[in-house]
Amino acid sequence: MDTQLIYNKAERIRDVLRYISLFKNSLIVIHIDEDIINSTLFSSHIHDIAFLHEAGIKIVIVPGAKRSIDSTLRNANISWHYEDNTRITELSAIPLIKMAAFDVSNKIMTCLAEENLSAVIGNWVKARGKGVLNGIDFCTAGEIDKIDSNAINSILNDGFIPIFPCIGWSSTGKPYNISSASLATEIAIKLNAKKLFFMSPYSNISSKDFSLPEDVVGEDFVPSLNLDQLKSLLKLNANNEAIKSSLLALLRLSDTACQNGVERCHIVDGFIDGSLPCEIFSDIGTGTMIYKDSYGGIRTITKSDIAPILNLMRPFVEKQILLPRTEQNLLDRLDDFIVYELDGGIKACSALHTLDETSAEIAAVAVDQSCSHMGIGPKMISYLIDRAKTMNISKVFILTTQTADWFEKLGFVQTTLDELPKCKQEKYDKKRQSKILKYVI
Repeated sequence: MDTQLIYNKAERIRDVLRYISLFKNSLIVIHIDEDIINSTLFSSHIHDIAFLHEAGIKIVIVPGAKRSIDSTLRNANISWHYEDNTRITELSAIPLIKMAAFDVSNKIMTCLAEENLSAVIGNWVKARGKGVLNGIDFCTAGEIDKIDSNAINSILNDGFIPIFPCIGWSSTGKPYNISSASLATEIAIKLNAKKLFFMSPYSNISSKDFSLPEDVVGEDFVPSLNLDQLKSLLKLNANNEAIKSSLLALLRLSDTACQNGVERCHIVDGFIDGSLPCEIFSDIGTGTMIYKDSYGGIRTITKSDIAPILNLMRPFVEKQILLPRTEQNLLDRLDDFIVYELDGGIKACSALHTLDETSAEIAAVAVDQSCSHMGIGPKMISYLIDRAKTMNISKVFILTTQTADWFEKLGFVQTTLDELPKCKQEKYDKKRQSKILKYVI
């Protein structure tokens, strides 16, 4: 029996159960780019949305309609152009724009009905014309004035899914074309949404395309950014012409949402099947999460953490990377251990054991494989070195059989047995032949 496989499955199930409990009865707003709506994966995404709804999560959907509006205007021989990412066209085009936007919303409502879900398309958005800016008349383009949050909350409480076409109405009933992504952001803010999702074909934020801040890890993709990191990223890439402007716009909208009360924003790849539930029900999903307050961090351990810590260590013990430990071992040195917690789940651990007045040892370093690309390990080591400094420790040792290269990247250098304090030399396992590394503070 493959115990590691069973453990991995159990951890995934635990993650799902934990997140269902965390987000039950909360609201998420989902903006869906029309390229995703027209893709073969859309029915699968709708099925996932149905699952979220059945799990007790309230859903609001805001579809993009750019392609449909383009096609409708083109067929009517009506021209348009863009200024500041805003479509400008003649006033006579607004009935066609409205028709195209509602057609997309109707398509989503039909797909939801196939999943036995009830949806409502409504005119809950008050808007005003953009008017003339810098000598440019924006004609049919509008700005959001007000969202009828009371009506929407009533619909949500009755179990319906509201769908918002990218149209707003003035106080006299005049329709305006508004940005669907901006609309999703404003709805999330006004309704105090827990999460705002942007499902986009342009979602890959990584070091391949972006210049990243020093404290951000993201060779394949950046899993998360706090607002300070996002600010730095936007500044570093302000003149990066290789990045699609639509992706930068989503990052800026995410910043606006988080600054105004939305807990987390997610930019996910809509061309990946299952990207939505993976982002919600796992610690590390498929996209980039932007957040204001810390959703994870380092803390000292409690007795209730011992079982998950032992589970976390188990695969490393089986690979002989770590020495086996018991519950009593951890209880005896409870104050030495720290964990890295993500949304209530223990995803990494390590310990700082004092050897003598000037020396200490970092031990029991384990990071869940799903989080290994987040830079959690280096953060924990840095935290323990800082702790050692406050204790007037001048030398920190690590004994390892398989991870010497990793520790050397963090500034440790190999040394010899006679460098260890005598109390540790006496316990050194010559059969294990661990490499000894030292960090001088």
